[in-house]
Amino acid sequence: MKKIVSMMLAGMLLVAGLMTGCAQSGGGGAQSTVAPAATAKVLKVGAAVVPHAEILEFIKPKLRSEGVDLQVVVMDDEAQLNPALNDKQIDANYFQHVPYLDSVSKEKGYNFTVATKVHIEPIGFYSQKIKSADEIKVGSTIAIPNNPSNEYRALVLLENKGLLKLKAGISNYQATPRDIIDNPKQLKFVEVEAPQLTRVLPDVNGAVINTNYILDAKIDPASALFRENAESPYANIVVVRQGDENRDEIKKLDKALRSPEVKQFIQDTYKGAVVPAF
Repeated sequence: MKKIVSMMLAGMLLVAGLMTGCAQSGGGGAQSTVAPAATAKVLKVGAAVVPHAEILEFIKPKLRSEGVDLQVVVMDDEAQLNPALNDKQIDANYFQHVPYLDSVSKEKGYNFTVATKVHIEPIGFYSQKIKSADEIKVGSTIAIPNNPSNEYRALVLLENKGLLKLKAGISNYQATPRDIIDNPKQLKFVEVEAPQLTRVLPDVNGAVINTNYILDAKIDPASALFRENAESPYANIVVVRQGDENRDEIKKLDKALRSPEVKQFIQDTYKGAVVPAF
């Protein structure tokens, strides 16, 4: 009796082994297009929360099917994304525009290059105290970003609205209120860390704020009293260390970010608050 039971168990194990072997060989079924985790190349990209990280999350499945394991790295302080790239903690970052990159590269000596440009976030003027630009009164206090490139960008936006005039010959995308030569409404400027601008908005007459911070604070971008148009030169870019732009994973990242699917995703998701730059 024991011998019969042993033979039955052996037979069952043999059948199970054959079935497992068939399953592993594919058994004629559909083959997965996703690269095994062990063979996928890890690509770490540092990003701002909105919209950058959201766009990167959207293309993760596409890159996975092409053998790239995209890992999105979000830091509390975006100013650390360039040092992290320089120190090889990440392979690329996606949060800045060229004027900002140029200003910090000159200061820090970074040897970075632009891999591709993806989108524009039109900077805008917001207020909780007035409803139109015509209501900006003499002596109003306006908050603006305090980093060089975005400060210039904010002042140019106000200049284009006829609220001030900057001195001629500014060619390095850097200006401060000291470069204002005509201020008919005697506006007072408060220079604030860009991520804090939404928090000081209730305390000032108005503020010029980047759209990513507006989205992050759950403020409707359509509530801007005025903002840049789609022709803005401040396209947000993917940045890598010099030479890495030729890496296969980076090329796949660039192609995925500039796909028709991403363009549609940006248009459907952000309703004009974020504009494709391709």
